[in-house]
Amino acid sequence: MTLLKSNLPPLPKGRHYRYHVMAKPSGSECNIDCDYCFYLHKAELLEHPAQARMSDETLESYIKQYIESQTGKEVIFSWQGGEPTLMGIAFYQEVVDLQKRYAKPGQRIENDLQTNGIALDDDWAIFLKKNHFLVGLSIDGPQELHDFYRKTRNGKPTFEYVLNASKLLRQYEVPFAALCVVNRQNAKYGKAVYRFLVDEIGTARVQFNPAVEPRVFKEQAPGKLDFSNAPLQDSPSAKPGHPLSIVTDWSVDADDYGQFLCDVWDEWLATDFGRVHVNLFETAVAQAAGMGAQTCTQAEFCGKGLAVEHDGQVYSCDHFVYPEYRIGNIKVSHLGDLAFSATQEKFGMDKRDTLPQQCKVCDYLKMCWGECPKNRLIRTKDGEAGLNYLCSGLIHFYKHIDADLVKILRHLKLLK
Repeated sequence: MTLLKSNLPPLPKGRHYRYHVMAKPSGSECNIDCDYCFYLHKAELLEHPAQARMSDETLESYIKQYIESQTGKEVIFSWQGGEPTLMGIAFYQEVVDLQKRYAKPGQRIENDLQTNGIALDDDWAIFLKKNHFLVGLSIDGPQELHDFYRKTRNGKPTFEYVLNASKLLRQYEVPFAALCVVNRQNAKYGKAVYRFLVDEIGTARVQFNPAVEPRVFKEQAPGKLDFSNAPLQDSPSAKPGHPLSIVTDWSVDADDYGQFLCDVWDEWLATDFGRVHVNLFETAVAQAAGMGAQTCTQAEFCGKGLAVEHDGQVYSCDHFVYPEYRIGNIKVSHLGDLAFSATQEKFGMDKRDTLPQQCKVCDYLKMCWGECPKNRLIRTKDGEAGLNYLCSGLIHFYKHIDADLVKILRHLKLLK
């Protein structure tokens, strides 16, 4: 087995090479078939074989390269899919063993695993607890909301499986977060969704991800669409459900998304501030205090969150796994060299450098930075391309929390 060496130059004292990767050891394969899945079609798009699996050699190369190309005190491995539990417990035992072999002195290795919970059982819970995995459990709210889009391959509901998985994780004291996809259906029930995740699922970590995909997402890569005829902001075709809509029917309405965040914020601030971690809220507080964003979507630049497929192919981002954004293969080029390559640097800088003028003069630019580039699907009211589909909702949310942020910063003694 040949293990590549990195060509990264040494850094001045006090500086670090740090980046993050989402690994897809089972490719896009999954044991359920969610209507809004943005990844299941990758098998056909990327011509993956049936039951794609990461080989032992590729796994070792990935772990070694990922660890040695980072100089920080912590390296976080994220295992996603598809459905990563399809790899089985033995695969992740090999992961842990390899991490111990290649970890640098004083370096902390962490693992997280994003799952739909279907395959979790006592053996899985014991392994995850023993090896300190943080689990992300996908659930979209109470049963009628969760089951609307999240179904088995034969169209059956999945709610009971996920509910049982949450009980199992709590029983074995496995730390876990609820990942909720905010879609066209559940966006109208912000408070109910939030309270269910915290009170019934029993987690103190909640991540909200907006479901947004153009109708042609299975064929065309983000940023490669013809924007000359993209809908203007607030026009009917810039909303889901319109016959000529630019987005899928299950995509969240931008205004509904903004109101969802407002409703959840009010409930969180009134009852759970300091107790429950909500990704978008924590980063809003941090940014208001002049600190860096804690989520890539709200950061000024991106490019530090790559994706590695089962076959060693490396892509610029988890949401940009398309041939146009393939930057190399760890079997040919070292992962660290790819992560800090000129191609990837440009990808990251483009997030800021391609913003339309409307964003550049927006009061909330430094809270949003145009959100995720994959969602820049519409034109501004002046006709300039590259505006984020969620713009109106995000502005509504930031206006809503403005005064609260000032109170929070004063409470935390971060503002006089």
